[in-house]
Amino acid sequence: MRTRANINIDNDAYSAATAYAAARGLALGAAISELIRRADQASELPLSASPKFKRDKYGFLVVKAAGPVIPSEMAREESEDPLV
Repeated sequence: MRTRANINIDNDAYSAATAYAAARGLALGAAISELIRRADQASELPLSASPKFKRDKYGFLVVKAAGPVIPSEMAREESEDPLV
């Protein structure tokens, strides 16, 4: 079954989807459907195989912290250093 819909997407997402569609020889709607299905399947994969990524509370992949976190105040002070 196919559903027809009008959607608003960001320009970068549209560009990526049209490039994907062109590269795969698909219509834009078919390409977007395929990308959504792939993203949905990826969310079901275990992350134990990848020590660099974790899922946030919304289910998106994010890079795990690899070192100490620099407080924003310290970063601000360093960015204002006149010698840099």
